[in-house]
Amino acid sequence: MVSFVVGRFAQSIIVMLTVGLIAFAMFRFVGDPINNMVGQDTTVEQREELRESLGLNDPFYVQYFRFAWNAVQGEFGQSYFHRRPVSELLVERLPATLELSMIAAVLALALGVPAGVYTALNRNGIISNLIMSGSLLGVSIPTFLIGIILILIFGVVWRVLPTFGRGDVVDLGWWTTGFLTASGLKSLVLPSITLALFQLTLIMRLVRAEMLEVLRTDFIKFARARGILTRSIHFSHALKNSLVPVITITGLQLGSIIAFAIITETVFQWPGMGLLFIQAVLEVDIPVMAAYLVVIGFVFVFINFVVDILYFVVDPRLRADRAGSGGH
Repeated sequence: MVSFVVGRFAQSIIVMLTVGLIAFAMFRFVGDPINNMVGQDTTVEQREELRESLGLNDPFYVQYFRFAWNAVQGEFGQSYFHRRPVSELLVERLPATLELSMIAAVLALALGVPAGVYTALNRNGIISNLIMSGSLLGVSIPTFLIGIILILIFGVVWRVLPTFGRGDVVDLGWWTTGFLTASGLKSLVLPSITLALFQLTLIMRLVRAEMLEVLRTDFIKFARARGILTRSIHFSHALKNSLVPVITITGLQLGSIIAFAIITETVFQWPGMGLLFIQAVLEVDIPVMAAYLVVIGFVFVFINFVVDILYFVVDPRLRADRAGSGGH
């Protein structure tokens, strides 16, 4: 177990260093940030002085290692546009993104898993066919189009829900939340549904496929032959074994929710990290763009690390394989 964790941790460090290198190198070619920081009357000497103060004249490897070392300490330099530490900007926007992603993840899991089980156990039913037909729309329609449709129906036609912004929030020190206000809760409805719909349908179809495969296995047939209650077979045996591979996919999808929030935040003008990234692209704010990709990369790597550990714990075959390979 210890060697497995150490190996996965070492892989995670290598992946993060690679992500940091890609993020840092990619945005060196999106434009000259100095042009967006100074006016037309700025002299060449003043531009060079600003470039030198920002360390933009240093060799690439020097800039990268400085970036990586600062990132380990949670520092990503100064925003070229906002003239503030990037870490402060991310901390300000983090609560909005995490709350939206958390609600979307809860919706996707709370509806996706039961729907997948139901459609697997009643695969020839009318309701199951309707659910499967509806899931095709959730997978096929782009997220931004789903958001626009919801805005049109609930915000423009019926005018029952807000279509942009986060609503009123309560300041709890370094964290701000919209869970404690009526307008904050209403503002969460449309973006959370938009963000959750794709993940919901994906989880539902995955659970259904795994459930159907497990129901066809021999040990399920033996359980029926022994006279075990159908309900017990479905939920104590089939569902339990179906969820083992689902853990991996579901964990990665939770990371995808945070990454895909960039589209939803743009459509609904949700003041999270995704909207900050889009604004940084328009402003050629390289430190913000690089920091955002590193943070998202860290989220994926961390979730993948946790999922690998959980997968190792819940699946006895992996432990048996490790024990067998260690014995050779």
